[in-house]
Amino acid sequence: MLELDGVNALVTGASGGIGGAIARSLAAGGAKVAVSGTRAEKLEQLADEIGAAAVPIVCNLLDRESVAELPKRAVEALGSIEILVNNAGITRDGLLLRMPDSDWQRVLEVNLSAAMILSRGVLRGMMKARWGRIVYVSSVVGHTGNPGQVNYAAAKAGLTGMAKSLASEVANRGITVNLVAPGFVDTEMTSGLKEEQKSALLSRIPIGRMGGPDEIAAAVRFLVSKEASYVTGQTLHVNGGLAMQ
Repeated sequence: MLELDGVNALVTGASGGIGGAIARSLAAGGAKVAVSGTRAEKLEQLADEIGAAAVPIVCNLLDRESVAELPKRAVEALGSIEILVNNAGITRDGLLLRMPDSDWQRVLEVNLSAAMILSRGVLRGMMKARWGRIVYVSSVVGHTGNPGQVNYAAAKAGLTGMAKSLASEVANRGITVNLVAPGFVDTEMTSGLKEEQKSALLSRIPIGRMGGPDEIAAAVRFLVSKEASYVTGQTLHVNGGLAMQ
C-alpha cells in the first residue's frame, strides 16, 4: 500500500520538522527525494539519515531566480520529478494595523509565490510523463483566519484557490493537485508558545493534543500515491477536530 517505487520527489522546507517527516515517509515508500531548504547542515543531516535515496539542495525561496532553478537542479540530481510537495513556509506575525509591507511581502513570496513558481517548473515534465502529484501544505488558519496572522492566512488561503484552479487545468494529463491543511503541530514553530498559550490552544482541540509531523507526512504520502489517483482539487484537513469542514 502507498508504495512509491520508481518515482522522484522534491520536498521544500525539508530542514523543518514537517518537511523532514514528509521526506522520510516518501523515501520509506520507495521514492528518491530531493530535500530543499535554507539550512544546509540540517539538510545534510536529513540526507545522511535517509541515505542514498535523498539529495540535499539548498535554496532561498525569497530569491526568485533560485526558486526557478530549483526544479532544474532537482531533475539534474534525480533524472525527473514526479512529485512536488510545497511545504516551505514562514511567519511574520503581527496585527495588520502595524504590519510593515515587508512582512506582508516576505510571507506571500515564500508561502504562495514560490509555490506557484515551483509548480510551473515541474509541470512540463509531469505533462510529458502524463503522471504527477503536486501537494501544497496549507494551514487551518487559511480556512478559519487567525488574529495577528493576516499575511500568513492570506497566503495559505491563496494556496487553496491556486490548487483548485491548477487541478482543473491538468487533470486530463494524469496530474493531481491537492492540499494538506495541518492544525497545530508540535514543531519548532510552535515550541515557542508559553504554557498558558498551549493550554488555551489544547482546550479548543477535541482530540486534546497537538499533531505530530509524522501525521502530516502520512496525509501527504496518501495524496501522492497511486491509491489517490481519483482525488484532486481537495483539501485534507489534519487538525484534531480544531476546525471541522
